Amino acid sequence: MTSPPSTGRRARAMADKRRRITDAATALFARKGADGVTTQQIADEADVAIGTLFRYAATKAELVMMVQNEKFADAVDRGIRTASLAAPAASPAEVVMTLLSPVIGCVREHPSNGRIYLHELVFGDPAEEHRAEGLAQAWRWESAVAGVVRQKTGAAPDTAATAARVVTAIVHVTLTATLHLAASDDEVRDIIRRQVSVLLPGPTGCPRAAE
Repeated sequence: MTSPPSTGRRARAMADKRRRITDAATALFARKGADGVTTQQIADEADVAIGTLFRYAATKAELVMMVQNEKFADAVDRGIRTASLAAPAASPAEVVMTLLSPVIGCVREHPSNGRIYLHELVFGDPAEEHRAEGLAQAWRWESAVAGVVRQKTGAAPDTAATAARVVTAIVHVTLTATLHLAASDDEVRDIIRRQVSVLLPGPTGCPRAAE
């Protein structure tokens, strides 16, 4: 059964408003950083009432999630594709870094916004719509890391999953630490690479199982 014309128009109008809000927030966050933008400025840029904006995202933190989720999902996709093309002789750490690199670049594109996103992803309400979407992508990313660990090291599923959790924790801490804010993208990647290499040493290194 087809939807009544009014229902279709309403759905299109809602999608249009969501896109305008997302585009406005994306542009303003890129220019000024999320900390330097108000929700009213985003509503004005999107040409919607502030009450309309709050129907799509109740807080500025949720707007950050809405904006960054699309970028995060794309980065996860690119990492998975690139890792699947890695040379057979590549070490576990090398393949994992290939998978991590687009996400690192995504977060480092605007370090302040990226830090807010990661903080909200971990500490925000997981039932909130935009955080739930972000967490789904984070789980897909972590599962991809576990898959690489299993494929390259022969680790048991539980051990590979634990290694993947440690890897993503390494990325999270490194990207959110104030200590590394002034570091270049290459320096940040090198910091993460050194830690991942300790966890997954050598071309056939296997994460050590819990004793």
